[in-house]
Amino acid sequence: MADWHTTVTPPALARLLSTARLPAPATARRPAYRTLAGQIRLLVTEGRLPVGARLPAERELATALELSRTTVATAYEALRTDGYLRSRRGSGSWTTLPEGAPPPSDALHPVPPDEQNRTLDLGVAALPAPQPFLGEAAARAVEQLPRYAAGHGHYPTGVPVLREAVARRFTERGLPTTPDQILITTGAMGGLHLLQRVLIGRGDRVAVEAPTYAHTLQALRLAEARLVPVPYAWPDGPLRGPRWDLAEWRRVLHGAAPRLAYVLPDFHNPTGALIPEDQRRELLAAARTAGTVVLVDETTTELGWGVPPDAPLPRPMAALDRTAQVVTVGSAGKLLWGGLRIGWVRAAPALVRRLASERVYSDVGTPVLDQLIAADLMGETLPAVRAHQLDRLRATADAFGAALPRHLPGWSYAPPPGGLSLWVSTDGLSGAALALAGERGGVRIASGNRFGADGAFEHHVRIPLTVPAPAVPAAVERLAAVAAQAGSGGRFGTADDSQPLAV
Repeated sequence: MADWHTTVTPPALARLLSTARLPAPATARRPAYRTLAGQIRLLVTEGRLPVGARLPAERELATALELSRTTVATAYEALRTDGYLRSRRGSGSWTTLPEGAPPPSDALHPVPPDEQNRTLDLGVAALPAPQPFLGEAAARAVEQLPRYAAGHGHYPTGVPVLREAVARRFTERGLPTTPDQILITTGAMGGLHLLQRVLIGRGDRVAVEAPTYAHTLQALRLAEARLVPVPYAWPDGPLRGPRWDLAEWRRVLHGAAPRLAYVLPDFHNPTGALIPEDQRRELLAAARTAGTVVLVDETTTELGWGVPPDAPLPRPMAALDRTAQVVTVGSAGKLLWGGLRIGWVRAAPALVRRLASERVYSDVGTPVLDQLIAADLMGETLPAVRAHQLDRLRATADAFGAALPRHLPGWSYAPPPGGLSLWVSTDGLSGAALALAGERGGVRIASGNRFGADGAFEHHVRIPLTVPAPAVPAAVERLAAVAAQAGSGGRFGTADDSQPLAV
């Protein structure tokens, strides 16, 4: 078979399978081969396992999952029968879709433009551009472009004017920063992927919050990192908001000695939690003792729509670090506009130079015009842009706060102080069943198990605060209709697909 197929190793597939929780009816355990086939089919239909991915040989996967080879072979045969797998002697087996089936629709990926009038997107947490600010900044950036166009246009560390703007914003937030500590990347995910390549290797342990950002979890799994989830604590009850469980963090850092710890302390995705400064200090002290690098994701740090204007915010974690132990990733995509594809890394100058050298093999630089637009928006207009976006988020959060209890009274969430989403408990209803019923009913829903390293949070969904406030009541009515369908028996596949494998 053609050699362009992505090859999924047995450990990587095992980790993906551990997150593919299928809705479980109240019946006895079904045959393991049906469960395995159902999990692989779910991964394909959700887009988490690419179409065309080459799967491990039966014997190799059986060893990784501690199952019999017969179980894996029978599961593969079921997938072939259903049209989700093709095989060729000497070339292995690769994922596919049944003839006529629609392409995978990952709830965490944007709804295609031609479907936006038919599909309600409650999956992607991304704001529209702030207008008229974006258009005005773009016009000014185009005027500046000729002075850059005479050269090759490649800036591996970023256009200087944007590096200066990002460094200035860190300094304003209480973290003195110079431009040589900043690397501009193609979106925050570009920075995270680059740091992943440089800081960790196959099999390295990475401690992550539970729950945490789903795309980073997926990237770490595919890189074959060994994820160590650290659950949040809810010291004042489920309606008061989470905090880091520092006793558990100390246990994990001491016992597992992870190479990296990935955290989102500022308006966390998906819970919206804001971690106080004393907890940040304690986690850094434990990580320093363990020799663990702390990777701080600040992509939502500007989104404190629920924080009083005069309330002091915790300082960035890197401001509490004296040993260059903290590496920070940020983004213009959440506050400004995701279409700009502007992210950044803040690190020691030596690491910035190393990252810039590494990136040229896959990405020689971020588009210059996008960088100029972002630099303009991060200048004098930034307070007005930020106020505009926070007003939008606050209005939507208030609208959901009124509509959810009315239409889904059993669902609950802790009102967050900021961020782009609500982390909602579904009163025991399967998030995976909701997501599937939503696909059939024209509503994209992000199931909670996408945000757990081990497939936990089955009875949660993430609801983004990106629906315009006037549209929220109708959106919640549609969500309630989907919940009713899922609760009345809408579930994935057949009864034989009901139980997850322990892998």
